[in-house]
Amino acid sequence: MVISLPMAACFLVGLILLYKSCLHANGCYTSIISFGDSLADTGNLKHLASISNRVFPVLLPPYGQDFFDQSTGRCSNGRLIIDFIAERLGLPLVPPSLPDNRNNNTVTFKHGVNYAVAGATALDPSVLEPRGIVNPMTNASLGVQLAWFKQSLPSICVSHSNCRDFIGRSLILVGEIGGNDYNYPILEGKQIEEVESLVPPIIDTIISAVTDLIEMGAKSLVVPGNFPIGCSASYLTACGSEKEEYDPKTGCLIRLNQFAEYHNTLLKIKLTQVQDLHPDVNIIYADYYNAAMEIYLFPYKYGFTNGALKACCGGEGRYNVDLSVECGEASTTVCDDPDTYVSWDGIHLTEAAYRIISKNLFSTPQFNSLCSTSTSGVGLSVSM
Repeated sequence: MVISLPMAACFLVGLILLYKSCLHANGCYTSIISFGDSLADTGNLKHLASISNRVFPVLLPPYGQDFFDQSTGRCSNGRLIIDFIAERLGLPLVPPSLPDNRNNNTVTFKHGVNYAVAGATALDPSVLEPRGIVNPMTNASLGVQLAWFKQSLPSICVSHSNCRDFIGRSLILVGEIGGNDYNYPILEGKQIEEVESLVPPIIDTIISAVTDLIEMGAKSLVVPGNFPIGCSASYLTACGSEKEEYDPKTGCLIRLNQFAEYHNTLLKIKLTQVQDLHPDVNIIYADYYNAAMEIYLFPYKYGFTNGALKACCGGEGRYNVDLSVECGEASTTVCDDPDTYVSWDGIHLTEAAYRIISKNLFSTPQFNSLCSTSTSGVGLSVSM
C-alpha cells in the first residue's frame, strides 16, 4: 500500500500524541513539585538565611561535602531522597523555589520546583506557640509553602488550564513534613504523651494540603511517612536511659518508634479516605519507616560498617552526638568515610543511606508503578 505524504504526516502526529498520552498514563512525569522540610530542602533555607543575615550550622561545611558542587543547601553530606527520585525518573535535580541572591542564578522551573524548607513544620506557628513550641529556624510551614506555590504559578504557567495541565503532569511530593513538629518539643524535654496530641492536627494539615493540590489538578502524589525516630542518634542521646526499652535487634528506642508508627498509621488511614474520594488520582504512601528500618536491621548488609546508630558528624558520646554542639560548628568532628555511616548528623542521614532508602522505596509495588528511565527506557524530559 502506498501512503501519501499527508497520510504519513497524520500517522506521525497520531503516534506522537499516543506516545505523550502513554507517557502520562503510565506514570511518567514532566516535572516534580515538592513540599517539606530538611529531608527535601535543596536550598530554600539557604536563601532565607541570606536575606535575614542568619547563620545556620546546617548551611556550613561539611554539609554538602560530597554533593556535585559541594553545595551547602542540603542537610546531608550529599544527595537526598528527592534527588534520587528525580534521577530515577530521568529528570533534572529539583531546584529550590527561592533564588540564591548571591549567585544571581536564573532558574527554570520547567521540570520541577521545590518549596521545602529545612526546619519547617506542618502546623503554623499560631498553632504550635500556644502549646509552648517555638520554631527557631523558620516560619515556612506547609501552609506557607502551599501559598508560595500558588503565588508562583503565574510565572511557571501562562493560564489556568495550562497550570492544571502542568500540575497534572507533575509528580507531587508532599513531605516528609511533620517531623519537626515533634523534634522541637521532644528534644526540649517534653513527654511523648504530651506530643502525641499533635498527631491528629498534623495529619489533618497534610491531608488538607493533599486535597487542595488535587483540586488544583494534581493526578499523582507521593506522601511520605515518618522515619523510625527511635533510631535517630540525637533521640537516642536525648531520650535514652536505663528506664527506656530498646529493640534488641536494632538498639533503637521502642517507645519513639511506636510513636512514629502511630503517625504513619493515621496518615495511611486518612490517605485511603482521600483516595476513595478521588479514584482517578494516584496517591502513593511512601513508607520511609520500613525502607529505613531495613538498614537499621541489617546495616552491614548495605556496607554500613560503622553501624547504623552513630553519627558521622558530631561530637563525643555513645552515638557521636553532643546536643550542645551542632554539625557545622568548628568544634565538631567529621568521620573519614560517610558512606560507612547511616546517620550524618544525628537527625539527618548520609547520602549512602538515602540512596538505599530510595532503592527500597522503588522496590515496592506502588513505586514500581512510577515510570523510570532505568526500567522503561523512556526519558521524561518532554518539553511542555
